[in-house]
Amino acid sequence: MTETDARPINGHTLTKLHPIPPELLDKPPAPAPAPAEPTSEQKPHLHVRTGRAVKRIATHDRTRTVGHLAVRHTGYLVGGTRIVTRRAWDGRSAARYERMIRAAEAAGNLDEAKEWEERGQQFRAARHRRRMELLTSPQQLAKSALAGTGVGAGVLLGTGIALAVANEDIGDVLTPTLFLVDTIRWAVIIGTVVWGAASMILPWAALGALWAVGRHQHTAPDWALPAKDRNSAGEAITPSIVVTAMRDLGVATLKKAIKEMGDVGAQMLSPIVIAGCGVEVDVHLPSGVSTEEIQNRRRKLAENLNRHEHEVFITIPPSPRTVRLWVADSGALDEPIGPSPLATDPDTTADYKNGRAPWGQDLRGDAALISLFQRMLLITGLSNQGKTASLRALALWLAFDPAVKFRIGDLKGIGDWAMFDGLAEVLIQGPTDDHVVAVTEMVEEAAREMNRRLLAPSDPHPPLVVIVDEAQIAYGSGAVDANKIPFGGSKATSRYFRAIKAIHDQGRAVNVTTWEGTQDPTNENLPKRSREGNHIRASLVLGTEAQARMAVGDAAIDGGAAPHKLRQGLDKGTVVVAGDGLKLAAGQTSVTVRTHYIDGDQAKEIADRAKARRTAVTTQAAVAPADTVDFLADIIKVIGDEPRMLTQDVLQRLTELNRAEYSSWTFADLKTYLEPLGAEPYKTNGKMHVSMERLIAAVLMRSQDADE
Repeated sequence: MTETDARPINGHTLTKLHPIPPELLDKPPAPAPAPAEPTSEQKPHLHVRTGRAVKRIATHDRTRTVGHLAVRHTGYLVGGTRIVTRRAWDGRSAARYERMIRAAEAAGNLDEAKEWEERGQQFRAARHRRRMELLTSPQQLAKSALAGTGVGAGVLLGTGIALAVANEDIGDVLTPTLFLVDTIRWAVIIGTVVWGAASMILPWAALGALWAVGRHQHTAPDWALPAKDRNSAGEAITPSIVVTAMRDLGVATLKKAIKEMGDVGAQMLSPIVIAGCGVEVDVHLPSGVSTEEIQNRRRKLAENLNRHEHEVFITIPPSPRTVRLWVADSGALDEPIGPSPLATDPDTTADYKNGRAPWGQDLRGDAALISLFQRMLLITGLSNQGKTASLRALALWLAFDPAVKFRIGDLKGIGDWAMFDGLAEVLIQGPTDDHVVAVTEMVEEAAREMNRRLLAPSDPHPPLVVIVDEAQIAYGSGAVDANKIPFGGSKATSRYFRAIKAIHDQGRAVNVTTWEGTQDPTNENLPKRSREGNHIRASLVLGTEAQARMAVGDAAIDGGAAPHKLRQGLDKGTVVVAGDGLKLAAGQTSVTVRTHYIDGDQAKEIADRAKARRTAVTTQAAVAPADTVDFLADIIKVIGDEPRMLTQDVLQRLTELNRAEYSSWTFADLKTYLEPLGAEPYKTNGKMHVSMERLIAAVLMRSQDADE
C-alpha cells in the first residue's frame, strides 16, 4: 500500500486503503516465525525440575496417607515386639523387683525397698531351684522313657498273644505292634503336611499377634495414628503448662498476680518430679487466693492440663496456701495394676501385729500396704463398685495368721464369703430380719467377749475380727426383740448399734475389732457415732460430697480427698483411704489406692491355702447360745426393797453383780434400756433415780405381752 486518502469526519481522520491485488489472494500465508530458543541461562536445571517433582509427589495427599499407614503399622509391630519382650523379660528375670526397689529408694521408703528385695531373693531362689531341677530332668526323662517303652512293649505283646489265642492264628501276636507302627507312620505323614503349612503360617501369625499388641497400646507415633486414637492429652507436664493452667482457672486475683510476676508465675512452682504413673508439683498460691478456690475448680484445672478430671488429684500439703497437684500420664489410671501377691505367692504369710496387708497400689505406683493391728475398719461406696472384694482381700491376707479368729456376717448372702467356711468361727449369710438378729447377737457376743477380756487385761488375747458386710441392712432393719427393743436403726436404742459402739470404745485394748462394709451411706444407715469410731475409713465411688464426708470425714475431704469424683463403673476397686492404717506423707490426710482384684475362684484357692496352715475350725451358722441375761430382773434385784435408787448406785451394784456384762454400762446405756419399757430414770431433788414402781409396771407389761 503506497497511497492513502484521508479526510476528516467528526474530528477523526479516516484512512482509505487500496484494495489487495488478486494475485496475492491465491498465495498461502507466510508461516509464523519460530519462537526463539531459550539460552542455557534461561533453562531450569535438571535437579531443580527433579526437586519440584519430588516435592509434588511427597506432598500429595495419597503419598501422605500411604506414609502414615506405613509408619503406623510399623510402629504397631515394633512397639508390640518391645512390649512383649519386656513382659517376657520381667517374667523371667528379677528386673521388675529391681525397678520397684529403685522406686522405693527414690521415694525414701526403705521398708518397702527391703520388702521388694526379699521378694526378689525369693524369686531368684525359686528360679535357681527350677534350673537345678532341669539339670536332672534328662535323666528322669530317660528312665521314664525306658520304663514306658518296656511297659508298652509288654502290653502290646500281651495283647497280641491274647488275639492269637482267641483267633487261633500265631500271626496275630504281632498285630497290635504292626497297628501301632502303622499309626505312627500315618501320624508322621499328617504331621509332615501340617508342619509344612504351619511353618508358613506361624511366623505371620506371630507377627500379627505382635502387631495386635502394638495396635491395642497405640505404640505408633501420635501423628501417624487415626484421628480417633490420637492422644493430644498426652503431652508432658511442664512448668509453663502448669502456670498457664492455673492462670486460666477463672480466678481473677490469681490471673492478675501471675501476670505481675517477673517470671510470669514460675516462682509459684516447686520442681516437677516423677511420681509413679504421673508427676507431682506443689503450687504456692499468691496472697488473696485460697486453696479451696483451686479445689473447687478441679475439672477445669484438669482440662487446662489436657487431662481428664479423674487424672488430676489436688491435696493440701503442710505448707500454708499451697496445693499439691498429682497429674497422671494420660490413660495410665485405666491400665490394670496386676494381680494380688496373695494369688501369685504360694508362700504368703501374715503377721497381725507387725505385718501389713498388700492391698494394692497408690497413685505413685508404690505398693499400698495397710496395717490392721487393733484397727476398726469401715469401707463404703455405691453398689457394685468392688466393696466386698476390697474388704475380703484384707481378710484373706489376715487368714494366713493362724492366731486370728473371725466371726463374719454377710447380709447380702450370695456366697461372697463362702470360702471362709472352715476359717471363721461364725459365718452368717443372708439378708432377712432373721439374719440381722443372728448378726446382732454375734456382735453382742463379741462385746461380751471383750468385757471378759477386760477383766483379765494381762492375759494374752488372740485377735478377734468381727466382719459385717452390707451393714446398712442391719442398721436399717425394723426387727425388735421381746422387750420391743429394736435390733436395727440409727438411734442409741438399736442393739446392733450399741454392740458396735461398745467394741469401738474398748475393743482395741483387748484385740477385738470390727470391720464393716456398707452401701450408699446416709445418717440413717450409717450413724455418725458408728462411722467415726473407725480407725480406717475407706470409700469407693460415691454420689455426692455429703456422702464422701460421711465416709472418710471432713478433714480428709477438706484435705483433697474426693471419692465423689471417682468414676462409677470405671474406677471399680479404687478406694480413698483416711486414717492411720496406711503410711501417709507429712500433712497428708488421705491416700487413693487402686486395690488388687481377687475373684471368687482365686479367693477360694487362697482360703484353702490359709486353711492348710491353721487349726481346723467348725464354722457355725450363728453364735453359740449364751446364758440369757435378763437386764430388767437384774436391775430389780440390785434395788431390792428400796422404792427408788440413784442411777449411779444402780450402775455400781450391777457391775458388782455381773462385771463382765455391766462394766461398760453408762448412764446413757441404762436410760436407753429402760426408756422403751416406760421405766426411764427421773430426777428427784436434782438427782436421777430409778423407780421400783416403774420397774414392776414394766415387768407386768412384759408378762401381759407374753400371754398375748
